[in-house]
Amino acid sequence: MARNRRRRLGAWLLALLVLAVVLALYEADRTGVSEPSAGSCPDSALQCPGTSPAPGPTTTTTPSADPSATGSPSPSATAAPSSSATPSPGTGGAPTTGPCSSPGACGFPDPRTTGPRIALERHDTGNMSVKTDGTVIKGWDIRGSLDVYANDVTIIDSRITSTNWWGINLRPGYSGLRVLHTTITAVPGKGPDNGGVDYAVSNMGGSSIEVGWCDISVFGNALSMGQGELHDNYVHDIVAFRNQGGEWQHTDAVISGGGNKGRLTIRHNTLLNPVPVEQGASAAIGLFADTGSVSSVVVDGNWLAGGAYALYGGGPGATGIQVTDNVFSAQYHPNGGAYGLVAAWNAGGAGNVWHGNRTADGRPVVPEPTS
Repeated sequence: MARNRRRRLGAWLLALLVLAVVLALYEADRTGVSEPSAGSCPDSALQCPGTSPAPGPTTTTTPSADPSATGSPSPSATAAPSSSATPSPGTGGAPTTGPCSSPGACGFPDPRTTGPRIALERHDTGNMSVKTDGTVIKGWDIRGSLDVYANDVTIIDSRITSTNWWGINLRPGYSGLRVLHTTITAVPGKGPDNGGVDYAVSNMGGSSIEVGWCDISVFGNALSMGQGELHDNYVHDIVAFRNQGGEWQHTDAVISGGGNKGRLTIRHNTLLNPVPVEQGASAAIGLFADTGSVSSVVVDGNWLAGGAYALYGGGPGATGIQVTDNVFSAQYHPNGGAYGLVAAWNAGGAGNVWHGNRTADGRPVVPEPTS
């Protein structure tokens, strides 16, 4: 009897030991394939690991969670990412020959490579003024707009849905604005310009700003500035509207009015202007001498489509304009724009360079002489 009890006890102990081993192996396997933690998606990553963000708000060291429409968020507890903390901007580099079927298929920005990389927390800010230097806004789903009266402000991994004149506006006298990995859009018909919205990002200051890896839509003049670093952005689905004067608002994916004192670099963006020319389409990139001569502009390695002309090159007085390795697409018009690929190119201007530009099907683009 005693021997039988010892045998049964030994069997139970062996079974428990086997069960413990199985549970330990299962836990190790489950932990090994778990989703990455929030800390594994640094600001320097072009995309977070995984295919899509988890639902719900993220926990980040961002400004206070509930700003008022007129308040200013507190600076982040962490410093704004430095230039070395973000991916290097695109350097163009589209194939110089051969066909290119679509922006994404050929390495240009599209919805997969732009916009926020993390889940967002909703903030109904209205038109919020940012007045504290060094503010970092991260992980916000903003219903409103940002009017920046401060230096070195960073908006990263966020979304802005505006019904104001702008999505983000930098006021004169301030510098260092960076807008990265952010979706900037608006509500058609709800803007102040007779239902329209004008600028996704506007630089009213006299210094450079950076806009990179952003998904931008709806605004009539999406990126408006004389100096800045615009790279790896996806501008699309611009919406036509009649302005307060009753005229069709001119639309451009990127617009510069000339008279700039710094350099404007437009590199490795997808810039689409689908608006019909009879409803105000101007350009995918419009370099206009509205407020002075256009100078010191680099247009390199972009995908351009739409507008009256896909590119306006600055006019007779333009100097220091480098247009290299861009792809002109017939997505909206057989000739790139409704009237052609390029207008107002000053081939004889000092420092002007035209090289390596082609159509999406591989034909070289050569601008017609300016009359």
